[in-house]
Amino acid sequence: MLAIVDGTVSPATEARIPITDEGLLRGDGAFEVMRLYGGRPFAFDDHLARLGRSAENLRLPVDLDAVRADVEALLERNEMAEAALRVVVTRGGRRIAIVEALKPLPETLALATLTYTPTRLLDAVKSLSYAANMLAGRLARERDADEALLVTPHGVVLEGPTCSFVCSLDGETLVTPPLSEHILDSITRRRLVALCDVRERSLSRDDLARVREAFMASTIREVHPVHAIDGVAVPSVPGPLTAAAAARIREHIADELGVAAG
Repeated sequence: MLAIVDGTVSPATEARIPITDEGLLRGDGAFEVMRLYGGRPFAFDDHLARLGRSAENLRLPVDLDAVRADVEALLERNEMAEAALRVVVTRGGRRIAIVEALKPLPETLALATLTYTPTRLLDAVKSLSYAANMLAGRLARERDADEALLVTPHGVVLEGPTCSFVCSLDGETLVTPPLSEHILDSITRRRLVALCDVRERSLSRDDLARVREAFMASTIREVHPVHAIDGVAVPSVPGPLTAAAAARIREHIADELGVAAG
């Protein structure tokens, strides 16, 4: 596993940043994660642009040209064809990129709803301050679920800790919570909205009992079917709309990168 810090490539275990960096001490920084297919990152320009927006909203100076050059230098040395690429910029001025092995995922997901209030100051920011997101996943696993589904104290459905939530209530139309609910403007979500006629609609906790099929979507997961929510089985797994969305996003990735669809 390789990393690059400020232009220097090394094994990830040997990469170093100062312990005084506020990216470490305060989670003050921004990051992106993208998936490598055949050693090439999907939607790299979109991820880099969002990193720039996150940094701007954090008032964090960042040289995106230098970040791009770092990633290109790292990928020239990388030998992992199927992997994740994490890019980080910190308040201490560090530019970091790491090629990581893909983590094993279950074939389908059981979700557990957890109460969560979005931080308005961090709207449109993919910040290093991810402790709440990581804790949500741990709490879900304590309830014998695979992943959390975040819901506001008023019962408004949001997203997963690191992924978007998409479902069908009627078996005919896919819907996803709108960005106005202060969820992340996910790049995979944006592609799915364009490719699969996914419609934005506010969802309540009560709506979850009517879900006919559902999936979580992210750069790493692509389209990941859901088989249960709070212990209630989802009727169709993977449903036809979910299967079609999974096939369409894979075709889209293959077309964009010129690689064979899996």
